[in-house]
Amino acid sequence: MPIITLERLSDLPAPLWDALLPADQVFLQHGFLSALEDSGSVAPNTGWKPAHRLLTDVQGRPLAALPLYLKSHSYGEYVFDMAWAEACERAGIGYYPKLLTAVPFTPVSGARLLGDTDACGQLLDDLLAEMAQQGCSGLHINFTEGSDDGLLAAREGWLERLGCQYHWFNRGYRDFADFLDALASRKRKQLRKEREQVAGQGIEFDWREGHQLSELEWDFVYACYANTYLVRGRRPYLTRDFFSLLAQRMPQAIRLVLARQGSRPVAMAFSLLAGDTLYGRYWGCLGDFDRLHFETCFYQGIDYAIGQGVQRFDAGAQGEHKLIRGFEPVLTRSWHYLAHPGLRSAVAEFLQQERSGVRAYAEQARQQLPYRQE
Repeated sequence: MPIITLERLSDLPAPLWDALLPADQVFLQHGFLSALEDSGSVAPNTGWKPAHRLLTDVQGRPLAALPLYLKSHSYGEYVFDMAWAEACERAGIGYYPKLLTAVPFTPVSGARLLGDTDACGQLLDDLLAEMAQQGCSGLHINFTEGSDDGLLAAREGWLERLGCQYHWFNRGYRDFADFLDALASRKRKQLRKEREQVAGQGIEFDWREGHQLSELEWDFVYACYANTYLVRGRRPYLTRDFFSLLAQRMPQAIRLVLARQGSRPVAMAFSLLAGDTLYGRYWGCLGDFDRLHFETCFYQGIDYAIGQGVQRFDAGAQGEHKLIRGFEPVLTRSWHYLAHPGLRSAVAEFLQQERSGVRAYAEQARQQLPYRQE
């Protein structure tokens, strides 16, 4: 079967790519990935060279695909391998470029090997055979789930890495007060006090869908988003055009909450809704307001999920501060194939110890959840 490489996802009609996706894989949709590329957020000059791999039938219809990038750094991945790269540099081993199957800048688990399972295996074998010719140190597949994990675990040479995130789960709460009643008294008082502090500053919230936002409001959204990077002396990953393109291509998935003080917008949190999950992605604020981050990023999302009957709220990577607000530890997985035998052996030993530590950490975190004991 023919195998082709796409340097621009827009060169493939959206229906052909999206037909390979399992249900509710919003971040892998053609609209999301092509918006990253067409906006200049993902491009060779940002260290993300698209090299999507497709296996097609004789009529040219895709049977399987890998969203693939040639990387010259490890930023924007949220599975941190900088220490591996530094060890390679000290040993005189080249680590970059490397191949990455992932959703850029998006630490959300989902399908990564798209389409027919056997055909995906053929794509993987083909890539591994080509790595030496391309000068790549390895192939990395981040934030996998389900059948992908089984396929990779059964293949020789692949190394499993675990991570831990915090997700909120809807236990059939009637409203936010009902959720608070499920918490221990001290934590319930803390959350209620934080919400009162925000309300006391005269801040109100307005939820919008993608088609309800003007370009002027998208300007504000981007200013907030970019500010979270600029205050740390970093450049934002996404360009302003990305938000407009996404609003054109996937307005039905966008959920945005705007925080206003009087008539003045002061903060925002940008999310995508897919199936039974709300994915909190970007936030930003153009002022200094006590506890506004917790309200905008967490409590508003929980409130929305309860009101809409959404079962899970994934508010993004990292953040032990989520634990005391009812977000539960969830294990994530990534898989790594490293071409250099010495590097592979060293990393395999490290990951064995790390997996044990991550599992112990997640269990310890679960014991600290703020819910009342029955």
